[in-house]
Amino acid sequence: MPTNRIGFSSDFVLNNSKVGIGTTNPRATLDVVGVLKGDFNISGVTTLTSYAGFIPQKQSGDGVTITGEVNTISEDIIVNVGETFIVSSGSTISLGTLESISIGAHLSVPNGGITLRPQDPIEGTVRFNDDLNTLEFYNGVEWRQFTVTGASGRGVFQGGATGSRLTIIDYVNISSTGNALNFGSLISGSGGSAGCSSQIRGLFAYGYLGPGFTGNNTIEYITIASEGNSIDFGDISVARGDIASCSSSSRGIFAGGYTNTPAATNSNVIEYVQISTLGNALDFGDLTRIQYDTSGCASPTRGIFSANIQSVPAVTYSSSINSITISSTGNAVQFGNLTETKFGCGSLSSSVRGIIAGGYNSTRVNTIDFVTIASLGNSQDFGDLTESKLHANGTSNSIRGVFAGGNVSGLYPNVIEYVTITSSGNAQDFGDLTTTRARTGACSDSHGGLGGF
Repeated sequence: MPTNRIGFSSDFVLNNSKVGIGTTNPRATLDVVGVLKGDFNISGVTTLTSYAGFIPQKQSGDGVTITGEVNTISEDIIVNVGETFIVSSGSTISLGTLESISIGAHLSVPNGGITLRPQDPIEGTVRFNDDLNTLEFYNGVEWRQFTVTGASGRGVFQGGATGSRLTIIDYVNISSTGNALNFGSLISGSGGSAGCSSQIRGLFAYGYLGPGFTGNNTIEYITIASEGNSIDFGDISVARGDIASCSSSSRGIFAGGYTNTPAATNSNVIEYVQISTLGNALDFGDLTRIQYDTSGCASPTRGIFSANIQSVPAVTYSSSINSITISSTGNAVQFGNLTETKFGCGSLSSSVRGIIAGGYNSTRVNTIDFVTIASLGNSQDFGDLTESKLHANGTSNSIRGVFAGGNVSGLYPNVIEYVTITSSGNAQDFGDLTTTRARTGACSDSHGGLGGF
């Protein structure tokens, strides 16, 4: 409680040329001593040049402009409907702990693209990202975007292979552990397909249809929030399997792949679709080499494709990581390399970090790598899967990532395991798929390409 308190709406009479507040011996025209609080009831547009010596309790009015070198504001700020609260470029405001800020119609937060983010943000900082066209906040570790659809954190795994191609679709709640539940069925069986998604819709570009690995170029879709069978979306340009994929909130990307009809062929083609609009895929560009069995993940702006195998004209493995800018078309560029040469990995991401797990390099491996998606460079060690495997595909809710199924020494486990994306460490048991299989397609309503929630 301040020593002296004056309500500025009170009547008082100035009897001499000096006024003392908190003192009986004023030495200036207005001499303020001690800590004082007062309510500023302002009518009309008013400029407050400084508050030296005052701690204002409440500022309210039709319009307020803050100018001057230092203005200390605490407790309530009230701006009437249709009016403005302006801080001039020459003013520095020190905000104490405000009890409330009452804005009648509009409040503008700082805005700018990704490159204009504060260098040393504090936890709780909020801004509007012009590149992503969304509000975002800093949680003390990374920038996260506010969702607008109420994403639930649901992960979906579709199709897969155990020698035959499966039509089953499973789903899990990524934020909690437990076994997968049945979601619905695909139109046709699939293995080696690619999944991508917005917050609302999940897409799957087909792999092979067995037996005989006959190719299929179908894209099917589901509504992630509601269980049910998939529906035809459109086609990719060429029937192929073992395709890589990633997506932003609006655009889905499909890259590379393999087909053996009419002859064994690898592809370096990158294609894209607008997830909200049914239709065929369009040409995006090319990967840095012809390849398949690549895995993909993304931030809201950049997609990365990690590891691959090339079987034509000769079998070669690669540790290469390619990257693209999702919002524009063009060829992929070299991003860096994994810690080892392999193929058949699973990938997932937050908006900041990409996780690449498992794979094959003369033998199945359990290694997990990570990269910082915004910065070109080689991957670093993250930890290990619970066992060595390939073709265990993954998705995330941007905090936790899950990898499902896989191929372990020719067997097909139904194991789902998880990692916490921001902290390195080994994977832990999550639960089980409804059936054993590898080469599933995976997506979620809250993965790193969407920015989180």
